[in-house]
Amino acid sequence: MQNTKTQETLVGLFVACGIAALFFMAMQISNLSAFSNHSSYKILAHFDNSGGLKVKSPVSVAGVRIGRVSNISIDTTTYESVVEMQIDSKYSLPDDTSASIFTAGLLGEQYISLEPGGSETPLPANGVIDITQSAIVLEQVIGQFLFDKAAE
Repeated sequence: MQNTKTQETLVGLFVACGIAALFFMAMQISNLSAFSNHSSYKILAHFDNSGGLKVKSPVSVAGVRIGRVSNISIDTTTYESVVEMQIDSKYSLPDDTSASIFTAGLLGEQYISLEPGGSETPLPANGVIDITQSAIVLEQVIGQFLFDKAAE
């Protein structure tokens, strides 16, 4: 009887460790574990189409994550997507930085890639990035291709 209880306890511990490992992996994959206490500053960018960009999507420069998307809204006067980004304060960007929305990986996760310009004036907190390139929507590209083929 004692041997059965020991085995049941060990199996229970093994299952609990497995569940904890799955939870840890899920947090790593979903980027929800990347909460940090570092100070940051906010910048904005206006896009014609933000595609599948989501809050907490990475913001990177040269492949290095320097921040996250903190909010996505719509400008009711221009009907553009307004993307708010939190950039780690240890990174300073020039005021002529450009922003593009790209797709990473096979699952189609989208992120913002920033391309610093040559200006020596830094982009201030609450600054706006003027040069942007919207997300490429695959359905529109395929539709345009089919429309062009049909016109021939």
